[in-house]
Amino acid sequence: MTSRKPFNLLNRIFGTPVSAARSESAALASLLGLAWVVEARDPYTGGHLWRVSRYATLLAEAAGLSSQEIALTTIGGFLHDLGKIAIPDAILRKSDRLTDDEYEIIKTHPEVGRNLIARHPFGHLVMDAVYGHHERPDGKGYPVGLTKDAIPAMSAIIGICDAFDAMTSARPYRKAMTVEAALQILRANLGTQFHNEYGDLFLRLGRDYNFHHIVEHSDDGIPLQHCVTCGPTIVVRSGTQTGEQIFCPACGTGYRFEDKLKPITLTGSKATASDLVQEPDGALIAKLLDRLPYAT
Repeated sequence: MTSRKPFNLLNRIFGTPVSAARSESAALASLLGLAWVVEARDPYTGGHLWRVSRYATLLAEAAGLSSQEIALTTIGGFLHDLGKIAIPDAILRKSDRLTDDEYEIIKTHPEVGRNLIARHPFGHLVMDAVYGHHERPDGKGYPVGLTKDAIPAMSAIIGICDAFDAMTSARPYRKAMTVEAALQILRANLGTQFHNEYGDLFLRLGRDYNFHHIVEHSDDGIPLQHCVTCGPTIVVRSGTQTGEQIFCPACGTGYRFEDKLKPITLTGSKATASDLVQEPDGALIAKLLDRLPYAT
């Protein structure tokens, strides 16, 4: 699904007529759809891109960035992990901690992402998100090892939001941290792992803004569910109807959607191969595009 509303934004960014902006909008929606499918390969990170994008929008707004910069940061937050398309399933879906060698493979994803979007018409505008979100002020990040103010604003903002979401999300080998615990870690690492100014703004947001409607959610008002058989997240889409079948992406255990108060109940059924085919959430992507500044 392609939203009509970002045409004005894309027209301003590319300096092209609305007719060309329509083409760019379709290309952007396709790229966001690819990012969604890449995320769906990992059964433990459901909703990560949506959450990072939402945090990044809030932080970019708090930092006083321009409307265009906020829009690009929103998009960049959703696209930042595109490079994980090249990470083997055995590593991406591993239910235990990674070895040093496996972590080195994970660290290739910014470079892969850069290569993937280098020739995309929108790529250069979100390159800092895809390529630089693991850089650190102390120079111990990757892939380049940039320091302090050499790290682009988009990279620094999305790096903070990415780390915060990782800390507040469950993994097979550890429970999710509370918002308060994750903010304490962020505070303790300002100036080393996290940009001082943007990190301090994020801490203020954590105190003044209710992150709990984003943490452990995959869309507005839709909390993550977890498979009672094997543990991974189960993402419920906004358009899911009462009685609709939903399946664990890892083990194929079947559930029935009830409502937002009691989202899913175990049915005992098992998914077929076609049930596990992952199609991008067009409604989620359209909503993200509709929220962009200049979306008039």
